[in-house]
Amino acid sequence: MTAAIAWNPSETDLLLIAGDERALPAIRTLVATLPATARGQVFVEVGSEADVAPLTTPGRVTVCWLIRDRGQSMHRSVDAWLSEMVPVDALAEHRVYAWIADEGSARSICSD
Repeated sequence: MTAAIAWNPSETDLLLIAGDERALPAIRTLVATLPATARGQVFVEVGSEADVAPLTTPGRVTVCWLIRDRGQSMHRSVDAWLSEMVPVDALAEHRVYAWIADEGSARSICSD
């Protein structure tokens, strides 16, 4: 069986990609498809600092490695990022496209 990833952001979307070490192969595939003009955030939660590995992204996409041994959490980080980046003004021209994988499942979410 071949797994499929729903991933179809527009060029104007602000991107959020998040997952733990089990999702890292899919995350690598997603960031490899990003255009040079992409902008957004990648969160990867791993068990320890030894699990951190290079992850190349376009210049306006930031990678944050979250270390469980240090008490860092993907859920808290994603919630904080979304609360800052998703506008509360319904008239704002701002879209967030997110791909979040947790506990073996992944979901694509769009702010529209």
